[in-house]
Amino acid sequence: MSALEVAIEGMGLWAPGWRDWTTARSGMLGEAEADAGVTRPSADLLPPAERRRAPMPVLLACDVASQACAQAGRALDCLASVFVSTHGDLQITDYMCSTLAGAPRELSPIRFHNSVHNAPAGYWTIAAQCHQASTSISSWHCSLANALLEAAVQVLGENSPVLLAAYDAQSTEILSAVSPSDCLFGVAMVIAAPRSGLPRLRLQPGMRVAAEPDAAPIPQSFQKLARENPMAAQAMPLLAALAAGVPSRMQLPSGAASGLQIEVLP
Repeated sequence: MSALEVAIEGMGLWAPGWRDWTTARSGMLGEAEADAGVTRPSADLLPPAERRRAPMPVLLACDVASQACAQAGRALDCLASVFVSTHGDLQITDYMCSTLAGAPRELSPIRFHNSVHNAPAGYWTIAAQCHQASTSISSWHCSLANALLEAAVQVLGENSPVLLAAYDAQSTEILSAVSPSDCLFGVAMVIAAPRSGLPRLRLQPGMRVAAEPDAAPIPQSFQKLARENPMAAQAMPLLAALAAGVPSRMQLPSGAASGLQIEVLP
């Protein structure tokens, strides 16, 4: 398969201490420190009642997606979207399994409604009044690579920008042993056809290579985040390269033996 080249029009990010991509980028460059007051994504797009009962992956996804659209100058209702999570909402999964095993008649209809993997995409499209196509992906620790490839194919195939939102919340109880995640993290990008003045990504799917390409180093202050959240671990090499603003190459796993080679062209 030939390499796919796309541009990034806008970005959003939320992590503990970092409310958006602008502050996080400053932190990666050593120009800012984490803000201890940033403890919960805002997701102001959602009506107050929805915000109160929406699960954390929904809040994360809607917050970073809104940021990316605003930075790109794109209306919320005009973009097709790709939503991706390593493991979905493990807190609801744990609740569902525990309740079904012990007291199935007590299962909450609202939490059952929120248990599906495309719940964040559903909340987003309703709140943004967006009728464009939406895809929800999960492929374990290969999730971000496959979502990037899906978004790029849609951009170039349809000649239209696509919103990509990636996120993982905390795991809980027994599921922490099989899918550990100790904090919240979300990142979003509006991806479009390449044009001058925008950072570009050149994506080449293929077999995974043993040697690590010339990737930008992850700043020390963000290494803990990468260890504690699976989506942060997948995204951090790309984010470090974009923050540094220098040409960089990296590889993200996309399957058992396959990888996505990414060249960042600032």
